[in-house]
Amino acid sequence: MLIVTAGSINELFGAACAGVVAEGSRVAPRGMTTVEVLGAHLCLTDPRRRLVDLPPVRVPNPAFAVAEALWILSGSDEPWIFQYNERLLQYADNGRLQGAYGPRLRRWRGTVDQLAAVRGLLIEDPDSRRATVQLFDPAHDFSGYKDVPCTLGYRFYLREGRLHMHTTMRSQDLWLGFCYDAFTATLLQELLAGWLGVQIGEYHHHVDSLHLYGRNVEAAMRLSADVPASEAMPPVAVSWDDVDALLSRVIGGESVPSRGWEEMSAVMRSYRTWKAGDRVKARRVAGDAAPGLLTAALCRWYDRLASHAAEPQPLLGGGEGR
Repeated sequence: MLIVTAGSINELFGAACAGVVAEGSRVAPRGMTTVEVLGAHLCLTDPRRRLVDLPPVRVPNPAFAVAEALWILSGSDEPWIFQYNERLLQYADNGRLQGAYGPRLRRWRGTVDQLAAVRGLLIEDPDSRRATVQLFDPAHDFSGYKDVPCTLGYRFYLREGRLHMHTTMRSQDLWLGFCYDAFTATLLQELLAGWLGVQIGEYHHHVDSLHLYGRNVEAAMRLSADVPASEAMPPVAVSWDDVDALLSRVIGGESVPSRGWEEMSAVMRSYRTWKAGDRVKARRVAGDAAPGLLTAALCRWYDRLASHAAEPQPLLGGGEGR
């Protein structure tokens, strides 16, 4: 069992990579070589320090981190997400990701808003142990679709004025997937804490198969044993009644009167400008509209794209949000 606790996501990610490299075993599901630890518990004590940013070794795409989080929170399975990560197309059936979390979170079987249900339950009974969001759907996910959720579900516990969150995953690609999954989950945790009027507590990430694909092991080994701590993201808050309208505005790249939300909106707006081919304007939007951790990381992502522009591209997709 790999157990890691850290104050920031950079430190948690670095320690988890070191743990998988040191303790993992080699297995090859579907013929793909991985180094795997069976059973991992990763605890983030400050969930607002949620952005993995470890240049030059690990530079995630912050535009995809924001886009995926908003896509899920809004309950969407619309194909606009492919603009932020073309690689996802290889997992689509009939142009849709059949394992999309958003509809399961916000309209399970077309009727149940699990997020609303959890909020209502914790308002009625703050000590409840039943505040659970289920994401894996056996009736759907054993049907042979390409995309099957790695996340089984979320649980929330309100204790001593702090909202703690637990995520359980059957499988986690540590190098590519963890950075984005933890970003989405902790953003959800922060919003729910705000709706309940409590402080954000610890974030616990439980994984059955925590693994690194063979192609990423060397990079994981290059991470320093003493990685810099992530800074805290600006607070985000919105009333429950206004959340869906606000998410729609941020997804659309509209200006919003909140530093945290405005930065996410600028990232969405900038990345669409980059994809449309106006590289100069994209950088200007990222740098001037809402300077902060996300927009600075996005400019580093643009630098990475520019430096790799002449390299041969993979046959499937365009890389991690290329």
